[in-house]
Amino acid sequence: MKERYYLVREDILPEAVVKTMQVKQLLAAGDAKTVHEAVEQVGLSRSAFYKYKDGIHLINQLERERIVTISIDMEHRAGMLSKVLSTVAGYGGNVLTIHQSIPLQGMANVVISVEVTRLGDELGDMLEGMRDVAGVKRANLIGQG
Repeated sequence: MKERYYLVREDILPEAVVKTMQVKQLLAAGDAKTVHEAVEQVGLSRSAFYKYKDGIHLINQLERERIVTISIDMEHRAGMLSKVLSTVAGYGGNVLTIHQSIPLQGMANVVISVEVTRLGDELGDMLEGMRDVAGVKRANLIGQG
């Protein structure tokens, strides 16, 4: 079954779901060192936390976590960048920025930022697809945020 997402106002969520988010925020901020400590602080059972933890996220966290930065070394030939960008699009990635160096000795470095929300677990496959483009010498994930 395909996952469906909803934007829901906090005050209509069940208390356990809201408290799960509070636990996640305590842990992320370092205000609690363990799940046990965090659930104690907000008054939630550990089992409820583990039940809901993967299902609730702040909207801005989801957006931030789904952008990656990739560095690519490629031969300086007509159409190379276009082939790489087509590969990204073929996997459902959305290119946000492109920075290309001046080619030296027939090689160019390109750094792209890609929004990968629709990729799911296929980021590795997309990187392999980029490496498989004739003329691409290296494609590595250098940042995620």
